[in-house]
Amino acid sequence: MTFFTYIREFLKFSWIKTFFTVKTPPLVSPSYFRDFPTLTGKECTHCFTCRMICPSPGAIDVIQTAGVWNPVVYAGHCVRCGYCVEACPEGVLTSGDLLARKEEQGLFFSHEYIVKIDTDKCMGCGNCATACPANRELDPQIGAGGTSFSEEVVIRVENGKNMVKHNERCTGCKTCMDTCPNGAIHVIRNVAALQENK
Repeated sequence: MTFFTYIREFLKFSWIKTFFTVKTPPLVSPSYFRDFPTLTGKECTHCFTCRMICPSPGAIDVIQTAGVWNPVVYAGHCVRCGYCVEACPEGVLTSGDLLARKEEQGLFFSHEYIVKIDTDKCMGCGNCATACPANRELDPQIGAGGTSFSEEVVIRVENGKNMVKHNERCTGCKTCMDTCPNGAIHVIRNVAALQENK
């Protein structure tokens, strides 16, 4: 008996009309929705802050094309956390209302990079010291084995081992990590969000 009651209800014209003509409101993303970061058109200074703050490996890189630097976001790796948008000092990236809120609240990110060397794994080859872009800028004459007479470099070989001389000059590019054959180097990032005094 119940089965026929349902059938009779479903066959009513009013029910059929409602079923086939129902409309849902259009899907509108809220202003705070974080999509994949996009470029704002502002000039990138290739400071690599976006790359260093990103928690997802391989999600962002800073690439030079025809003499112009720009961050490139890889959607397959990006988790849309928005850290790159918030940390970029130049406002090169945007996502939802993150950039507007950052400017409205006067937020900026203070960051430092600390180079740690596992002396048990380090064999003193000097690959890291030679490959370091900051080192090459500070001492263009740095030797192939990572030896340098300059006290100003980030890292150099001393007595057969790599020694960190100036952490504060590290740009956080992780080139030293990538070139170390023994995995003896790790770049630690310390990041803090601060508010400008208005």
